[in-house]
Amino acid sequence: MDVNSIKEYLGDSWTAAMEVLYSSLKSDIKLLDDTNRRVLSKPGKQLRPVICLLVARLCGNGKITEGSIRCAAASELLHNATLLHDDVADDSASRRGIPTVMSLLGGRSSVLLGDFWLVKAMDNILLSGKEGDRLIRIFARTLSDLAEGEILQLEKSISCDTGEEDYLRIIFSKTASLFEAAACAGAISAGATEQQTEAVKVYAMNLGMAFQIKDDILDYYGDERIGKPVGMDLKEQKITLPLLGAFINAGAESEREVRRKVSEIPSHPEYVDEISGFVKENRGVEYAQERLSGYVDKAVSSLDIFPDTEDCRLLKSLALFVAERNS
Repeated sequence: MDVNSIKEYLGDSWTAAMEVLYSSLKSDIKLLDDTNRRVLSKPGKQLRPVICLLVARLCGNGKITEGSIRCAAASELLHNATLLHDDVADDSASRRGIPTVMSLLGGRSSVLLGDFWLVKAMDNILLSGKEGDRLIRIFARTLSDLAEGEILQLEKSISCDTGEEDYLRIIFSKTASLFEAAACAGAISAGATEQQTEAVKVYAMNLGMAFQIKDDILDYYGDERIGKPVGMDLKEQKITLPLLGAFINAGAESEREVRRKVSEIPSHPEYVDEISGFVKENRGVEYAQERLSGYVDKAVSSLDIFPDTEDCRLLKSLALFVAERNS
């Protein structure tokens, strides 16, 4: 199973969601229209709209409403809006293998484009049907989470005292919260019961946590295909789960020394390779992988309230894909 095969399974519903996405971004301003097309040319995995539509089918007995299609498009619009803003905050020169809008047109243009995508996401949520107000509140909460996660991560990259509780809050806020919103939107737009909505909320939260932990593992063992250079987290003084796991295995004295080196990376970039070696020697990646597996197990088991349909099986397979992906 891969994400593209799920898109093929979704068929006309997927096509309709992408048509809404593209049509929402059309503009008679050539620079804006051309830039939108450039961003869309490398769309990434598009997991959030995939989850939204699969959940809508699961809760709607295989049927997809126009509201669900708009929610799926909105989740991808919102995700890309945050990436356009993140590129400015992180001074990112490339994403998904192509130069960022920030690197081509400057930070101001990237922020303005992100604002444009964000407004289009909100438009589609409001057009999604009678539950539009409820869905707006869900996505607004997600935007608040995203902002808080970014600021907490910035604070901790300065102090270099990130603990596991801090880390889990950051990755929930920055990643899992939008997975959760996309799944809840799919359920609510399909007329799901409260029990069903809560089940898919738990599924998506755990899936999102696993997804980000896998990203952080790939920062130690991945390659350029993941869309960022290996070791970028350390270069940005981000202490993620593999390093936290290595601290536990190495002991307090080693932890103090390595945290000091993390704080000095801007003036000693050679510490990045040294700390990466420390993580591997002290089985930090294995620690993170074990935690990731726990989140995947929780995601899969949360769907046990549903009948064993193809939609349910695909959602469970998606959780396993997240754990096993190499990019």
